[in-house]
Amino acid sequence: MFGFLRRMLPKRFRNDGVIIPVVRLSGVISAGGGPLRQTLSLAGVSQALEKAFDMKTAPAVAIVVNSPGGSPVQSRMIYNRIRDLASEKKKKVLVFVEDVAASGGYMIALAGDEIMADATSIVGSIGVVSGGFGFPELLKKIGVERRVYTAGENKVILDPFKPEKEKDIEYLKSLQLEIHKVFIDMVLERRTGKLSADETVFSGLFWTGNRALELGLIDGLGDMRQELRRRFGDKVKPTLITTPRSLFGRKAPGISLAGMDGLGAGLASGLAEAAEEKALWSRYGL
Repeated sequence: MFGFLRRMLPKRFRNDGVIIPVVRLSGVISAGGGPLRQTLSLAGVSQALEKAFDMKTAPAVAIVVNSPGGSPVQSRMIYNRIRDLASEKKKKVLVFVEDVAASGGYMIALAGDEIMADATSIVGSIGVVSGGFGFPELLKKIGVERRVYTAGENKVILDPFKPEKEKDIEYLKSLQLEIHKVFIDMVLERRTGKLSADETVFSGLFWTGNRALELGLIDGLGDMRQELRRRFGDKVKPTLITTPRSLFGRKAPGISLAGMDGLGAGLASGLAEAAEEKALWSRYGL
């Protein structure tokens, strides 16, 4: 009966195609952001993810990843939220890599039941990196005296205005090894039975989509729309799910207003952060 009535409706009012919600996860992964940065965090994407998985008639959720990495904490939080929603809503997760899914970006991609990429996408970089600058001689040259008062002998570990200490570097490396092991365990769990035995997989190297497929880091090569049509038919309707934005163009919630002094400091900080973000993308030729 309902099928007959549905066929009687004008075509523009009928929904004949399978709707697949699509969530885009793009940017450097970071808990904070500034006026010049497009960052990716759980707080910024949770609403879109929940809305996508709440679409009851959708057999799957498509997630587009385009990130050179960033915070391992935010990467794991986004990964965990996707897997929790997939389990709760009993939906398959299809991940599609655009330009790059490297480091934390690949960690998020692991949330997919299947990972697809373009042949020229950059995939991998399963490792941990910490970076910064040292200015131990700068203060002397400009006649400034550094004054730091602490309780705890290691409170100023790796201070950029003091010479590096070997024990501080060793401690930092020990933390990196712990985080790297967590990352490796995630890859082994999610890609079990698919990974190549190539010893470079966990070395921090990154590859094109073609090579990533050979290494077992992804499941196939393809374009999202073509792949969805192949799986769900020519009438499939990929539907982009976005996070609502406020009047000021920022993702809601979490709007804050600063005074003019705070705005100036924020812009100065934002310029430095934007340069750092650009350097991260540039590492992959982007």
